[in-house]
Amino acid sequence: MYKNILKTIVLLSSLQAIAQENPNDVSENYFTVNDTVKKLKEVVVTAKNNPSKSSVNRAGIKEKDLPQAVQVIGTEIIQQQQSVRLSDVVKNANGVYVGSARGGAQESFWSRGYDMSANNMFKNGFRFNSGSIPEVSSLEKVEILKGSAALLYGNVAPGGIMNMVTKTPNFKTGGEFTMQAGSYNFYKPSADVYGAFNNSIAYRFNGSYENSESFRDYVTKERYYVNPSLLFKVSDKTEITLQADYLSDDWTPDFGTGSIGKEIADVPRNAYLGAKWSNGNTKQATASILVNHEFNKNWKLNFNSSFQDYDRESIGTERIQPAANGDWNRPYGRNKAVEQILANQISLQGNFKTGKIKHQLFTGIDTEISYADAYTFRFFNPDVLDVNGDPVTVTIYGDPTNPVNIFDPVLYDATYDGPIMPSEVTRIVKTETTRLGVYAQDLISFSDKFKALLGIRYSYQEAKPETHNKVNNTITEEKIRNDRAFSPKVGLIYQPTKSITLFSSYSNSFTPNTGIDINNEALKPSIIDQTEAGIKNEFWKGKLTTNVTLYQIVNSNLVQTAEFDANGNINTNPNLKALSGETTSKGIELDITYKPIDDFNIMAGYSYNDMRYTETTGLTGSFIEGDRLVRTPQHTANLSFFYTVPTGMFKNVSVGAIGNYIGDRVGGWNNQVNPAYPNNVWDREIPVNGYTTIDVSLGYNWKQFSLLCKLSNITNELNYTMHENYSVNPIAPRQILTSLRYKF
Repeated sequence: MYKNILKTIVLLSSLQAIAQENPNDVSENYFTVNDTVKKLKEVVVTAKNNPSKSSVNRAGIKEKDLPQAVQVIGTEIIQQQQSVRLSDVVKNANGVYVGSARGGAQESFWSRGYDMSANNMFKNGFRFNSGSIPEVSSLEKVEILKGSAALLYGNVAPGGIMNMVTKTPNFKTGGEFTMQAGSYNFYKPSADVYGAFNNSIAYRFNGSYENSESFRDYVTKERYYVNPSLLFKVSDKTEITLQADYLSDDWTPDFGTGSIGKEIADVPRNAYLGAKWSNGNTKQATASILVNHEFNKNWKLNFNSSFQDYDRESIGTERIQPAANGDWNRPYGRNKAVEQILANQISLQGNFKTGKIKHQLFTGIDTEISYADAYTFRFFNPDVLDVNGDPVTVTIYGDPTNPVNIFDPVLYDATYDGPIMPSEVTRIVKTETTRLGVYAQDLISFSDKFKALLGIRYSYQEAKPETHNKVNNTITEEKIRNDRAFSPKVGLIYQPTKSITLFSSYSNSFTPNTGIDINNEALKPSIIDQTEAGIKNEFWKGKLTTNVTLYQIVNSNLVQTAEFDANGNINTNPNLKALSGETTSKGIELDITYKPIDDFNIMAGYSYNDMRYTETTGLTGSFIEGDRLVRTPQHTANLSFFYTVPTGMFKNVSVGAIGNYIGDRVGGWNNQVNPAYPNNVWDREIPVNGYTTIDVSLGYNWKQFSLLCKLSNITNELNYTMHENYSVNPIAPRQILTSLRYKF
C-alpha cells in the first residue's frame, strides 16, 4: 500500500512539473496537488493540439531558438475570418501582400520586395506550382518563414517562403459540414470528415465545391476540390501518411481596367473589357507519402516523396493597353502551361552532447525532377490566304479599323461577341530541370543562454530546354544550363531569460534564373547575401508574444521578365527575361500576438521595406540607381481581433474585425535610361496610392452549430493590384459572406 502511495506521489510531482514547464502542452484533464489519493481514480495526460507551432523549419527547432522570424496562421484564424482565398489568410502576415492577380488565374504574393510565386510557394514541405489559386478549406495552417530559406529548401528567392499545411487524419471521430454564401451569387459547400478504421489506420476527407459570379461583369468561377488522406500507425515508432488532392478550376480571364500612360484607366470597377467568351481552366493534382520513424527519443528519420501534375490553359483577349483616347484593339491570347514535379526528401534529426555542449543536428538530401512545357499559339483566318496559300495569322479580335473604346461601355459591352478564330500550336518549349541538394545544420547550445546555428548546403541544378517548332516540324536542343554552389548560414542566439531571445544571422545563397535573354543565351544565377537581427519576447507564459526583425538583402542581379524582344517588339514570351542589376532590400518587421483567454485573440503587425536598384550599368535601357522597385510598398500593416463572449446574456456571441493596410507603391515598369526620351529617362512608372480595407464579423454558436457573418471592405475602398502595366485589377468592393457550420 505504501509503495502505491509513493508511486502516486512521484507521478503527481512529475505531472505538476510538466504542467509548470509546458503549460500549453497539457490538457485541462491534469490534476493538481490539492487532489487526494482517494479522489484520484484515473490520470489522463494528452497533448494539446497547437496549430501555431510551425513545421516550416523542418528541423524541429523551437521558434525561440530560430535566428529568423516565423509567422503561423492557424485554422482557428482561417475559420474566424471566413477566409476563401489565400490572399485572405495572408492579410494576417505583415510584409506579405498580393502583388497581382495575373489575369484572374492566380494570386502572386510578395515578401520583403521579392516575388514568392516562382519557387517560394510550398505545400506540405514540397514546392508547389503557384499557377493556381489554392483551396483554403483544406488547410490546417499557413506558415511563413521570413528571410533566408535556401539552406533547407534549395534554390528559392530571398524574402521568405510560404508553406501550406493540409489537415491530416485523426484517430478521433468527428468532422464538420459548412455552407458559405455571399454577394454576387457566391456558394460554397464543404465537408471535413475524419476518424479511424481501427487502432492502426485513420482517415480524413476534405472536399468542397464553389460556384460564383463576381463584381466584375461576365466573370465567373466554378471549382471542385477533393483531399483524401490516410494515416498508418505501423508501430509506436513508425507512422506513414498518404495524402492526395485534386483541383479543377474554371475561371474567366480578366485583365482588369488597364492603364494609359502613367495613370490607371478611369473606368467603372465592374467593367469587364475582354471578350465574353474568354475562359480558362486549371487542373492540379498532388500525391505524397510521408514516413516518420523514431529510433528513440533523440533520433528521428523522415522520408517524404511527392508527385504533382499541373495543367493550365486559357483563351481570350488580354493585355489591356489602350491609346490615350481609350481606343483599344483587343489582342487575341491563348496560353497553356504544363508541369510535372517528382520530389523526394530524406532527413535525419538527432540530439546529442559533446561534453556539456548540446547539439540538435539536422541533415538530409532532397531531389526534384520537373518537366515543364510552355506553349505558343497563333490564331488564323481560314477564309483568307497569304501568297503561299496558308491561312493568314490574326492578332486582333474584331475589326482593327474600328477598335473598341474602354470609356464607351456601349462598344465593349455589346459588340465583338462573334466567332472565335481557330488557333494552333506553333511552338512548345520543353524544359527538364533536375535539382539536388545536400545539407547539414546544427543548433549548438553552449549554455542555456548562448547558442549558435551553423549550416551549409550544396545545391546542383541542371536545366535541359528544347524547342519543338510545330510549323517547321523541327526540334532544337537549347544550351544546357548547369548551376551549382555552396550556401552557408550562421546564426547567433542569446537568451538572457527564458522569455527573451536576441538573434542575428548571415546567409549566402544563389538563385538559378530560368529562361533566356533576348540573344537566346542562358541567364547567370543571382548571388544573394542576407543579414538579419531581431528580438523575440514572450510575456505571461506565452499569452503575449512580440517579434522585431531588421534585415538587409543584397541581390547581385535581379531577374525580371524582358519587356521587349530582340526586334524591339513588346515581349509576350514569359520565358524571355533580363538581368536588371544589383538590388538592395532592407527593412524592419514587427509582429504581436496576444491571447489572454481561449475566446479572445489579437494579431498585429507592421512592416517597412525599402528596395532599390543600387548598381546598374547606366547605359541605354538600364535601370536607374536609387530607383525604388515597382510593386514594393514601403509600409504595410495589419490588425485583427476575435472575441467570443463566454458567459452572461451574450454568451456564445462572437465579434471580430481585421484591418489591412498596403502603402503607396509604384506600378508599371521601372524607369530606364534612354537618350531618346526627355531627361534621359524613359518615364513609365505608375504611382499607386496606399489603401486600407476593414472587415467586420458577427456570429453566434449554439450547441454544434455556428453562424458567422462577415462584411468585408466596409468603406468600399477602391484600389488595384498590378502585374506590370497590362493586368490592373481592382480590389473587391463591399461584400457580405455568411458561413453556417455544423460540427460533430
